[in-house]
Amino acid sequence: MSNASSATIEAPASSAGTMPTAMARKAAVAAAAGTAIEYYEFGVYGYMAAIIGPLFFPADEPTAALLSVLAIFGSAFLMRPIGGIVLGRLGDRVGRRSVLLTTVIGMGIATAAVGVLPIASVAGIFAPLALLIVRLAQGFFSGAEVTGSAAYVAESAPRGRRGFYGAATPVGVAIGGALAAAVCGLTTGFMSSAQLHDWGWRIPFLMALPLVLFSALMRRRIEESAVFKRAAESSEPPKAPLAEVFKHHRLPMLRVFLISLGQNVGYWVGFVFMSIYLITYLKYDKTSVYWAMSLVSITMAMLMPMWGGLSDRIGRKKVLYIGFAAYAVLVIPMMMLMNLHNTALTFLALFVVALPMPIVQSVGYPTYAEQFPTRVRYTGMAFSFNFGTILGGGVTPYIATALIGQTGNLLSPAFLLVGAAVIGFLTLIGVRETADEALA
Repeated sequence: MSNASSATIEAPASSAGTMPTAMARKAAVAAAAGTAIEYYEFGVYGYMAAIIGPLFFPADEPTAALLSVLAIFGSAFLMRPIGGIVLGRLGDRVGRRSVLLTTVIGMGIATAAVGVLPIASVAGIFAPLALLIVRLAQGFFSGAEVTGSAAYVAESAPRGRRGFYGAATPVGVAIGGALAAAVCGLTTGFMSSAQLHDWGWRIPFLMALPLVLFSALMRRRIEESAVFKRAAESSEPPKAPLAEVFKHHRLPMLRVFLISLGQNVGYWVGFVFMSIYLITYLKYDKTSVYWAMSLVSITMAMLMPMWGGLSDRIGRKKVLYIGFAAYAVLVIPMMMLMNLHNTALTFLALFVVALPMPIVQSVGYPTYAEQFPTRVRYTGMAFSFNFGTILGGGVTPYIATALIGQTGNLLSPAFLLVGAAVIGFLTLIGVRETADEALA
């Protein structure tokens, strides 16, 4: 393994430490705005899965339709590594800013396109095919979104403050999820079941258009990161970033993959899948669940800067240990509380099981950025993280649903989350602490 795998070096504070906080704030806002689009779309699809499943996959058995629509959900994740390779290469060669503008526009258009697709009763087999194509496009652009945002913020933040400002990326994750839940709650709350199935389900997807306009305006205002500019001035950009990552940074890639696996299972099973679980299996009112998810998301977003800032003071590893341990300890008893069918206890359990999410999300992204040098940071993060996302996000909702269907055990998803949390926890043992080091 080459020494080039070290992504951080001890450098004078004058290089990375004098980054103006105004630039860091602007970078944080732009990152959060774009990432919110990505997770708004994935959130809307997850929240509306039980509704749109029978529209695109008519079946006598509701579980079969849900599994079909979750399979399409997972297909978008398969495109993420491809988008990460293609767009990540551009990000490492020509700069972060232009690629981040491209990703947010591409994701927004793909999201809104779902809202105008014909359903199976109109277009037959072409309906699910069109849904698949749109989802693949969304996955392609999202493959370079959240990791690019995290890389850009890390490169724009002052040394010793990357955790605090880096929390902006997962704040966008939480805000996107909260907006998705709120829009779905409003849509289902003000419409009859017939209206919802006839045309109302389209509204949450079409609402991506004003969101993408706002996000694009934010990203047009940002400048290229100073760290990237210095790297571009000091050496030629990599001709083949992915080949360079595989040659010199295999161990950091593996670590980012395994930690992101735990992070993504925590989010998609411990948070997004819980809405399907409460509505489909525990038969709670969908509007109430959506509003509860929105409130929990906003609360978790408010906690993220605190955890990110704490990681600047005590280190990334210690905070991530807390987050993964909390997932492993909390998820089973909280799902047992949900199964008591007591509304107050269920929503309390939903809040508690989400508490590890802001810890792992807020500290994970700056940690990933610190594992790779600037010249291949975008590609290294995108490739490694996206494979963790495939297994942790694209596959687990499907597996969780299938496990419940096959075993009848409503606690099956909890075991997936515990296993992923343990993997993330153990992987941290081999990760070097990088919170106070300057980016290379």
